[in-house]
This record gives sequence, structure tokens and C-alpha cells, in this order.
Amino acid sequence: MVVCGLACWRCRWLLPLLLGLAIIMGIIALAGRGWLESESAPYVQQASLWESCTRGEEDLNWSCESLMDYGWGRAAAATYLVGFVILVICFALAVIAFSIEILRFNFVRGIGGLLFVVAAFQIIGLVIYPVKFTEEIPLTGDNMFSWAYGFGWASTVVAIGCAFFFCCLPNWEDEVLGNIKPTYYYSSPERAPYLN
Repeated sequence: MVVCGLACWRCRWLLPLLLGLAIIMGIIALAGRGWLESESAPYVQQASLWESCTRGEEDLNWSCESLMDYGWGRAAAATYLVGFVILVICFALAVIAFSIEILRFNFVRGIGGLLFVVAAFQIIGLVIYPVKFTEEIPLTGDNMFSWAYGFGWASTVVAIGCAFFFCCLPNWEDEVLGNIKPTYYYSSPERAPYLN
């Protein structure tokens, strides 16, 4: 039976692995065209973080308008992108922190603080986008915020979770480094009559 406690070297890579997963979800959100889509046929509306596209019911070609022409579009893209860049920096710092033999736990706590900054930037971008989009862009038919927008939120939630773990990890420094001897609890019937 293999037990992977906190002192296990492989388990130390779970947090950088989760940050890598958040980066992948962030890339999908940045590149995806499914921030807003028509909910049902006819599919006449779709949007990404960068542009909004519409087409007629019988038309096959999309007519796209850049969201960078709007102040709120630039703000939403900039805040999400800044959060994403800081997330990539945190990933690189986490790989460095977990690559060295002796972890620098103050360094790890700093990564957690940066991840809270990532979450703040991404949340700002993810809130600005739907509020201002629905106010200023004329919508056709029934629409929904779709899969790419969901990947943006998933990336943010993973970043928040990792931030808590990175901030709390130094509290268990000795357990992670394997400096604590295991404690075994046992009793014999002669020495512990109160257990009967």
C-alpha cells in the first residue's frame, strides 16, 4: 500500500499542477468564441472576449464587431489578461519554489498573495463583461453566457483555491519537509485500565 502524505515529493507538485490547469482554462477562455452564444436555433449571436458577431437567420457568414472599440471592452479584456499574466508568473514561481530541495515557505506565501491578486483582476473582468455587454450590445433572440465564459470562472475558482493552499502551506512546514516523526498511539490492557 502506497501512502502519499504531505512529505511525499510527488504530492508537492499538486499545487503547481493545479496552477497549470488554471492556465489551460485561462487560455481557453481568452481564445474561445463562446463567451456569449444564442441559446437555441437559429444561432444568430456569438461573442468572445474580443468581439461580438451576429448573422441573419438564413445567412452563413458572421458579421463581427470589435469590443475593443468600447471602453468597457478594453477594461474587461485588460483586467482578465493582467490576471492571466500574473497567473503565469505564479506558475513559474511555484515550479521554482517546489523544484529546490528546501522549500522557501515565505516565498510560497507570497505566491498565495499574488494568486489573490490574480483572482481579483479576473473577477473584475468577468463581472464587467456581462453587465456592460447586455447593456450596450443589442442582443438578438435568447442568449446565454456559454462555455468559454465558464472556463474563465473555472480558472478564477482554481486560482482562489490555490491561493488559500499556498498561504496555508507554511503552517505545515515541518510536515511537508518530513521533519516530524510519526506518532504512534497504542495501549496495552495492563497500562491503560481506564480504556476498559
